[in-house]
Amino acid sequence: MLNKKGSSTISIRAAVSRGAGRPLKIERLEMDLPRDDEVLVRLVASGICHTDIGFMDSSGSILGHEGAGIVEQVGGHVKGLRRGDHVVLSYQSCGRCRSCRGSRPADCEHFWEANFGFARFDGSSAYHGDVRGHFFGQSSFATHTLATERNIVKVSRTLPLDLLAPLGCGLQTGAGTVMNSLAVKARSSVAVFGTGAVGLAAVMAAKIVGAKTIIGVDINPRRLKLALDLGATHTINSRKDSVIERIKEITGGGIDYIVEDTGDQELYRFGIDLLNPNGTMAILTGGSGTDSLPGGRRVISVIQGDAVPQRFIPKLIGLYKRGKFPFDRLVKFYNFSEINRAVADAERGATIKPVVRIGKPG
Repeated sequence: MLNKKGSSTISIRAAVSRGAGRPLKIERLEMDLPRDDEVLVRLVASGICHTDIGFMDSSGSILGHEGAGIVEQVGGHVKGLRRGDHVVLSYQSCGRCRSCRGSRPADCEHFWEANFGFARFDGSSAYHGDVRGHFFGQSSFATHTLATERNIVKVSRTLPLDLLAPLGCGLQTGAGTVMNSLAVKARSSVAVFGTGAVGLAAVMAAKIVGAKTIIGVDINPRRLKLALDLGATHTINSRKDSVIERIKEITGGGIDYIVEDTGDQELYRFGIDLLNPNGTMAILTGGSGTDSLPGGRRVISVIQGDAVPQRFIPKLIGLYKRGKFPFDRLVKFYNFSEINRAVADAERGATIKPVVRIGKPG
């Protein structure tokens, strides 16, 4: 740890967004040591998610929300963690509202400010100077960060932290949408619109729960091939083929469940037309709520796969160890100094899930 003895701050390095069109800049900053309810984590790695990329025009911001690292210091009120623990970081929640008390943190009444407010709940910041952090309660594009017990998942030391990092958001969202939000039934049919990291996690989860027909839809041939390797029974290149005609041809009718992760309005309309009676389409591109359609069909908006990270991430790790959730096939590693190349590769679709290695694993 880089703080001087008796100091209330530590010196860290962070990749800071300095405005639209400008590359992230790795800068040395001062950050407060943890409050009583906070945990100081030395980051080993962080996944890069398209949500991070979407916020890169926010000048003076430290992004990153798929962190993994090692606990270095815990606040006086923290009971379940200690120095040396290996942890994965996920989304933040308040822990006090009705949804949080009911074990539904993804429905936290303060979800927006907890994850996108770039501040603690009381409006304060641990960062000194002209920077903002606390993105998703972590800002993991840095050598160190502050988190809380609510968005920390303790994990075994037997698996590499750099591999586990992306479980905190994208993979949790894709798999959780299938297993939790949609509760996909065995022998049913599932279409996944968009086979990036989130969509491929949904494909793997659909295979795990025993779906009979799993259709991946994308415009990237390499991703479609990988979808077949990971459990899809069919794929459709929506740039070349009619999604509606091909799905009807494959299923003999419509589809029971759809995971829509593209934000494409045409695909959304196709989904409405393709849903079987009592079928459900999950929208993963923001918002909340449920729309009811004729025939018992529904469109639901899903956040974080309705997952409780402290329960769901260990479940995904267990599935990975048994060879059922091979998410390592999506990952490509980059050094911290290469973070801008990792972002560029993600934007142009060359890398499905970039993970930046930040610090030593031990």
